[in-house]
Amino acid sequence: MKRTVAFGTALTLLTLGVACSDADGDGSGPLSAGGAGGVGGDGASSTSGGTTSGGQGQTGGSDPGEGGGTPGQGGAGGGTGGAGGGSQEDLVCARWQQDRASLSEGTWSGSVAGCNAGDISAEGRTNALKLINLYRFVANLPPVAHDATRNQQAQACALMMHANNSLSHSPPTNWTCYSQAGAQGAANSNIASTRGVSAVDLYMADPGNETTLGHRRWILSGALGPVGLGSTSNASCMWVLGGSGGQSPPFTAWPAPGKFPSGALRASYAPLDSTGWSIQSSSINLAGAQVSVTDGGMNRPMAVTQLAANFGSSSAIRMVPQGWTTQVGHTYEVRVTGINSPISYAVEITDCP
Repeated sequence: MKRTVAFGTALTLLTLGVACSDADGDGSGPLSAGGAGGVGGDGASSTSGGTTSGGQGQTGGSDPGEGGGTPGQGGAGGGTGGAGGGSQEDLVCARWQQDRASLSEGTWSGSVAGCNAGDISAEGRTNALKLINLYRFVANLPPVAHDATRNQQAQACALMMHANNSLSHSPPTNWTCYSQAGAQGAANSNIASTRGVSAVDLYMADPGNETTLGHRRWILSGALGPVGLGSTSNASCMWVLGGSGGQSPPFTAWPAPGKFPSGALRASYAPLDSTGWSIQSSSINLAGAQVSVTDGGMNRPMAVTQLAANFGSSSAIRMVPQGWTTQVGHTYEVRVTGINSPISYAVEITDCP
């Protein structure tokens, strides 16, 4: 039985190990009836909506150390450099507003009728990369570039998803507009049934992926980059596997420590308080983590769940506020114990829509 996605936005996820497949076996990607901008899961269970992220092993050439194209010549890292001087709050807010001043999707030059992948105009790809690097900036991670070969394969992937009105990391050869380049892109990409710029916000919210938060974790991965970005008028692929970022911070949290723009709490279809805060690490085993969050000395309970391994990090947890919502102007002290290297940090929500 083919399930549908409310409001038509779907996502698919990539793991480091096993490609996410269609839970129904119908070639449509892991979709189910979800809310606006719902996101598909990892192929193991039905979730709301549909993005997927693929992985190594089952789809060929999707090993993080392999996968089409040599990183290199795709383009600069994107994002606006912060002005000198000013407080951290001013700098973070200025960067947030500057990099979101234009969210134009650009223009697609291809067509489904002729199975012409075409390309997305420079504006669309630049804006998508800018958002990726904005989120990484807030999380204190270095920017990434895009790669021309990966862009081409991601573009062919987006055409296939568009032409078949479905999402899959292992599209069958009888799909309309099937190509080997597109299949390679599908095996290595986060995939969404929305255009490339808006997909970045959707990946970061990651609704419907309560067991992985895999799209967000790939964007915030220390190994990410260079990426490949492809988009049509209603589908997009973001190549995330095979990264050579080489960064290994002890942990990466979202919301991130320090000044955090309030706009990031609600940048997409679902608020962060409902999809969950997250901590990811490839050096600290977060299994058994116990989390306490306080706000002005008051306890703020969290429901904590262990996330599936190897979605952009080897370990991760999800934390969902219970009976409270994140508020502008508040500072949340987060402490994680019960692990080999305890974690402590503060999140200060600054008024920056």
